[in-house]
Amino acid sequence: QVQLRESGGGLVQPGGSLRLSCVVSGINFSGAPMNWYRQLPGKERESVASIMSVGLETYRDSVKGRFTISRDNAKNTVYLQMNSLRPDDTGVYFCYTRQRGDEYWGPGTQVTVSS
Repeated sequence: QVQLRESGGGLVQPGGSLRLSCVVSGINFSGAPMNWYRQLPGKERESVASIMSVGLETYRDSVKGRFTISRDNAKNTVYLQMNSLRPDDTGVYFCYTRQRGDEYWGPGTQVTVSS
């Protein structure tokens, strides 16, 4: 059974930082591309960052220079380090992967940026 479980969300002031983690089980993690998505209030889910099995990273423009995705294959975990957070980063953050045509999502973790 494939499971993705996010953690690390919470309430942070503008300009602050959070590190999200996603622990994955049930798949060949080291060979899997991993992604972070988010759903902002009233908007559709959007891609935030991705990291390939070989470590190639991509980011949406609005988070470049502020967010960093990384992975630890020994721990089956993908991370999202979020710095210089802004109120418009508020939303639910999801971990996502796809293998052999099947898609897998975590339940999400809430990130709230507010003073």
